[in-house]
Amino acid sequence: MTATPTRSRRTAAALVVLATFAAAGCSADEPADVDDAPVAHDFSAVRPIVEEFVAEHDLDGAGLVVVDEDEGIVGEEYFGEFAADRVSLVASASKMVTAGVLVRLADQGLLDLDQPIAEYVDWAAGQNPEVTVAQLLSSSSGFVGLLPDATYAPYICQFVPTAEIEDCATTAWTTPDDDADIAAPDTEFRYGGVQWQIAGAVAETVSGRPWSQLIQETYVEPCGVGSMGYSNHWAVLGGGFDYPAGFDGDTSLLPETENPHMEGGMYIDPVDYAELLLMHLRGGRCGDTQVLEPESVERMHTDRIEAYGGETFTGTGYGLGWWVERDDSRRITDPGAYGAVPWLDLDGGFGAYLVLEADATLGAELAGQLYDPVESAMAADG
Repeated sequence: MTATPTRSRRTAAALVVLATFAAAGCSADEPADVDDAPVAHDFSAVRPIVEEFVAEHDLDGAGLVVVDEDEGIVGEEYFGEFAADRVSLVASASKMVTAGVLVRLADQGLLDLDQPIAEYVDWAAGQNPEVTVAQLLSSSSGFVGLLPDATYAPYICQFVPTAEIEDCATTAWTTPDDDADIAAPDTEFRYGGVQWQIAGAVAETVSGRPWSQLIQETYVEPCGVGSMGYSNHWAVLGGGFDYPAGFDGDTSLLPETENPHMEGGMYIDPVDYAELLLMHLRGGRCGDTQVLEPESVERMHTDRIEAYGGETFTGTGYGLGWWVERDDSRRITDPGAYGAVPWLDLDGGFGAYLVLEADATLGAELAGQLYDPVESAMAADG
């Protein structure tokens, strides 16, 4: 099969196939160079869907990278202004990445996901005595979430890049101004908000290292994802929940901060995000490094709120940073406000990263059109 030249920056390893999306109408029956070569998946049905969507909604472009547990990156395609090295803000598609840092610290014995954090974090003593990290990462802690008021006054420090994350967490943890609005932990699903900032502060406190170093150790070094980082751009770049018009992949525009935004401050290019998906498909491994323990990865993918009868506003379940379908699809997702939609098919052993620079509605709409054709391409024998 004739393939479009890949724009990835990586050299394929023995089990990694950097096959790209085939142009519409290309032949799929050319013989492989070697008998045991991995099958080149035919994604020709995918490209016209994305092209039509980008044109219909007057978007700058889109990126799509498909990954397979065994074969690695099996398809990449970029539309419009997008390329393999285009860095995008991903908003809430940061959550599963943030959760992974806390899970790794638990694997290392520096915290317990199920013990009240007040037991091992001094600034948390005396308040909210039952709240655990697992509750924070599943939006089940009882703190006020993003809805219905993202700019809830007692927690506004989460959007202030000149703040310091542990100071912000302490303020949110101890303020009496939210007393009338807090629920008991594990009684309600309250998506997002300052509970994620508190989780990041816990990570820094128990490790004694800043978030930037934790990201370096957890992902950048073992997974080779040099484009990723965290900032706190919301007040600086504006745009609300629409992609900031002034940001075009130029990370110099992002403020340096000691208060990186945990649930929505990550930036990364498409290929690097795909590497993070591969780590989840491969039981927590990046290359030769066991970043997360396999049982910890499985826990992240498991609907946690179902255990206390929780319901989300989407009708799905929620794990640790992942939305979990409550049907037989075994699909998990971590979509963001700007249109990025990573997903994994846990039964199929594959996943994909769709990135737009638009809004959540358009990202969800396009992802919904791509689930079936991507699955069909991955299921085909070639």
